[in-house]
Amino acid sequence: MRRIHVALAVDDLEATIADYTARLGAPPTAVVTGKYALWRTPEVNLSVNADASGSERLRHLGFEDDEVATKSETTDVNGITWESFSPAWQDRGIVEIYGPTR
Repeated sequence: MRRIHVALAVDDLEATIADYTARLGAPPTAVVTGKYALWRTPEVNLSVNADASGSERLRHLGFEDDEVATKSETTDVNGITWESFSPAWQDRGIVEIYGPTR
């Protein structure tokens, strides 16, 4: 399966979790309290990072792809970073970067 990936940085992680849970009709797949949340739905892989800078922003786009063995990155003509990665690669990375999920 291949689904679009969107990564956002947000000021209020808990409010974002509540809002996006309602918008997506599902709770996050993984949460690292105060730091990170991930939703995996059939349509989208959405990751949200806490960023206390006060500026919500797009971090990068990409594709979660079951057929990909490792992570790769490219930059499009607009300067936007696009990643490609497997669900297993992302799951390991969450724990390595942010810590255990609840």
